[in-house]
Amino acid sequence: MTQRISFQDLPKNLLDGLFKTGAFLKNSDIDQKLLDLLYYRASQINGCAMCLDMHYKEAIHHGETHQRLHGVIAWRETPYFDERERAALAYTEALTNANQQDISDDIYEALEEHFTKAQIATLALAVGTVNVWNRLNKTFRTVPGHYEVGQFA
Repeated sequence: MTQRISFQDLPKNLLDGLFKTGAFLKNSDIDQKLLDLLYYRASQINGCAMCLDMHYKEAIHHGETHQRLHGVIAWRETPYFDERERAALAYTEALTNANQQDISDDIYEALEEHFTKAQIATLALAVGTVNVWNRLNKTFRTVPGHYEVGQFA
């Protein structure tokens, strides 16, 4: 795979908003391990190799297990995830596939059982942001395997 666009090729400040959003999410009241799971699942759906590499490494760094990360693609069929995580994973899938799937009342009501309205909005921002990164990295063909934990912190 040959990278099409490097981050050095981008106009200055192009990604400032995304980095600022990332800092907000990192400092939000949503557990980082949960965010890592959501980022990883959205990146699986989108087939973004760079983001899978990054979020796998970050998740392990934050204490996630290999078993749960390997199982997240089949989270409905595994016993590894609690109801809060399941609600967030269902939401992540629906929002990532919003062109094909509605955010149904069932999905939203499951979120309301575990998250405040402000937290649901934060989850929407997190999923939307990782989807933007997935699309940028897929377009750029950013080569995976070189990410180091905390590189973009």
